Amino acid sequence: MATSFSHGCLSFLLLLAVPLASATSPAKEQPTISSTINYPILQAEKLIRDLNLFPKDSINIAAEDPSFSSSGIIEKSFQFPFVGRKSQGPSVQDLGHHAGYYPLPHTKSARMFYLFFESRNSKKDPVVIWLTGGPGCSSELAMFYENGPFQIANNLSLVWNDYGWDKASNLIYVDQPTGTGFSYTSDDEDIRHDEEGVSNDLYDFLQAFFSEHKEFAANDFYITGESYAGHYIPAFASRVHQGNKEKQGIHINLKGFAIGNGLTNPEIQYKAYTDYALEMGLIGKSDFDSINKLVPGCEKAIKTCGADGGNACVSSYIVCNQIFNRIMDVIGDKNYYDVRKECIGNLCYDFSNMEKFLNEKSVRNALGVGDMDFVSCSSKVYSAMLMDWMRNLEVGIPALIEDGIKVLVYAGEYDLICNWLGNSRWVHEMNWSGQKSFAASKIVPFLVDGKEAGLLKTHGPLAFLKVHNAGHMVPMDQPKAALEMLQSWMQGKLALEETHEKVSPK
Repeated sequence: MATSFSHGCLSFLLLLAVPLASATSPAKEQPTISSTINYPILQAEKLIRDLNLFPKDSINIAAEDPSFSSSGIIEKSFQFPFVGRKSQGPSVQDLGHHAGYYPLPHTKSARMFYLFFESRNSKKDPVVIWLTGGPGCSSELAMFYENGPFQIANNLSLVWNDYGWDKASNLIYVDQPTGTGFSYTSDDEDIRHDEEGVSNDLYDFLQAFFSEHKEFAANDFYITGESYAGHYIPAFASRVHQGNKEKQGIHINLKGFAIGNGLTNPEIQYKAYTDYALEMGLIGKSDFDSINKLVPGCEKAIKTCGADGGNACVSSYIVCNQIFNRIMDVIGDKNYYDVRKECIGNLCYDFSNMEKFLNEKSVRNALGVGDMDFVSCSSKVYSAMLMDWMRNLEVGIPALIEDGIKVLVYAGEYDLICNWLGNSRWVHEMNWSGQKSFAASKIVPFLVDGKEAGLLKTHGPLAFLKVHNAGHMVPMDQPKAALEMLQSWMQGKLALEETHEKVSPK
């Protein structure tokens, strides 16, 4: 019999905490925070560094390259150096790989960096945009370690990723919000503090992107991402849908969005921490009872955040993360992104090859980013979004579902920090016309090569998938299953029962 989604293990978001008192306040409204606060996940501190917001070259660093276009988007075709000669796959020269900057309107000097990889299959494939979380972590993390065209070998050469999502889509990676990755500004006031600003910037970028790439404007369009993108994605999807309904600019053929291990409804997600930790054997009953005493205070703080905003939201972040801190005190060096493993190094994984690769002069020249240093995650962006953290972004999803926008929420079963249990709960509690039918729908196995790779529940446009043998980053842990998931979902085949007839649920 299939395992119920109300029991088990899955995943949450790329939750990165930093010693915020050391970060420069990005704007006047940013509150002053005491340096005595015990922030969660301080193990990540070494990785989180302030991004150099003042590039060594001029602001239009890419415009000096004659191969760049002269439109609103500043873009060039490029070829990564160090692609291994023995790599199997299409010739790099035969594919359309683009890097560019978009000067964001409504800012003083912000430039949004992106990478665009045309499909290895067909230009008619859907356009998919990927957003990494943090907030403030570069989408190049996913590009090289999860679902991009290439992976980085230990000698810093690139090898083709057999399960890159560019095998099924025309794939965009964006460094956002401003100050993330290679995106930059010369004025801190350009850094965003909420989803309205983030989603407006992304919408403006899409309008410019499809103006530059008119041949892709009519393609189906999907928004994907993980972690704190559980905030970004619903707001961005709502902004695109609003623009379409109001006939603003180019019509974007939004078909759906997928959230992987996301932070979407913090109140439900934080309440699930102790339940998940107990079921996974990470904590005992006495610790469970003790830590659960913090939950009512967290719930109250989140409600105050929703009512008052501002500093109340920063306070709710501090209050609620005591729950996670207490669990980490008990489990010690466990990898909170994959509880089967020990936490070794920054972020519990070694992503250092990416920073080395992207800081190679030949790579920076290929991308047109000049001498600007790359860092994986920005503490400045993270701290700027603190007042957004405990906001509930689930509330905007029902309207999108009712209008036929497909929604896929997936989560790896071994992630603690954005565990599957919390994600399943908010999906089930979401108020929409199909809520009862979704709750009553049966759980079926998700099959890859005839073997069960996860457990799936669907009704109408909504799907929830618990992915086996995966942690926080499903495309990294189960790349083949992740690509199959994307393809089947976009083709409308994810929920077809005939695809599940070969194997009975375990």
